[in-house]
Amino acid sequence: MMRVGLISDTHGLLRPEALAFLEGSDHIVHGGDICDAGVLEALSALAPVTAVRGNNDHGSWASRLRETELFQVGEIFIYAIHDLAHLDRASAAGVQVVVSGHSHKPSAERRDGILYVNPGSAGPRRFKLPVSIGELTVTGRSVSARIVELVRRA
Repeated sequence: MMRVGLISDTHGLLRPEALAFLEGSDHIVHGGDICDAGVLEALSALAPVTAVRGNNDHGSWASRLRETELFQVGEIFIYAIHDLAHLDRASAAGVQVVVSGHSHKPSAERRDGILYVNPGSAGPRRFKLPVSIGELTVTGRSVSARIVELVRRA
């Protein structure tokens, strides 16, 4: 079994609760809008990181990030993209999981045999949306997702 930590839309804020949740991950995926290279450095101290560039990621550190990433964890192929609206259906061929960010709305749902996961935003609270994070559990060719709210709404 492998655990993949999912985080997105940190906007320069890496909460201690997020680091604690991600500890013990075999891999971490950041869905973009990182906004500070220090966030990726801190995550890299926990596990290998795959990150994509979000619409708010600028500067020389962000230019090294691609807009999409296709990679494998165990027997599962994962496609990461910041804004799901930019996903080309053909790019999902052979992919079991699509990880995105951008909307700040956490969700995990299967469509056409693909698990789409948006861990929500782990950074500053936006509107009345939750501050959340997620994880994938990969066992062979089986994968499941879980979303966790980090900070309870007042």
